[in-house]
Amino acid sequence: MAFALLDQIRQIFDGDPGVRKVAGDPVLSAELLMLFRMILADGSVSESEMVVFRRICKDAFGIAESSIDSVIEYLNEFGYETNGSQAIALFRDLDVERRRQLAKHMAEIAKADSQLAESEMRLLRRTLDLLDISPVDVVKPQE
Repeated sequence: MAFALLDQIRQIFDGDPGVRKVAGDPVLSAELLMLFRMILADGSVSESEMVVFRRICKDAFGIAESSIDSVIEYLNEFGYETNGSQAIALFRDLDVERRRQLAKHMAEIAKADSQLAESEMRLLRRTLDLLDISPVDVVKPQE
C-alpha cells in the first residue's frame, strides 16, 4: 500500500514512465501513431482494436498496462504534429524486420474487429509500399 502511494506521488512529479519512454523515442512514437491511425482508419474505434493495441503496447514495446491510457493521451495531444508520411520516414532506415513488425501490427489491428474496411486496406497498402514490405511478409508465419 505504501509503495503504491509512493509510486503515485513519484509519477506526479516525474511523469508516467510509459509516456517518458514513448516521448523519448521518436521511432516508437511514430510506430504507435501509425497503429493508432489504423484504429481510426475505418472511422470508428472498436473495443477489439483497442484490446489489440493495448496488447501490442505491452508485449512488443514493454509499456505497462497502467501507462497505456496516459500514452494514448500523449499521442492524442502531440500526435497532430506528425503526419503519416513523417512517421513512415522514420522507418525507412530501420532494419527490415522492424518494418515488417510495424506492418504486422497494423494488419493485426485492422483485422481485430473482423471487418476489414476499404480505408484500412488503403492505409495498409500505402504503408507497405512506403516501407518497401511485401504483403506476403505480413501474412507469412515467423520462422
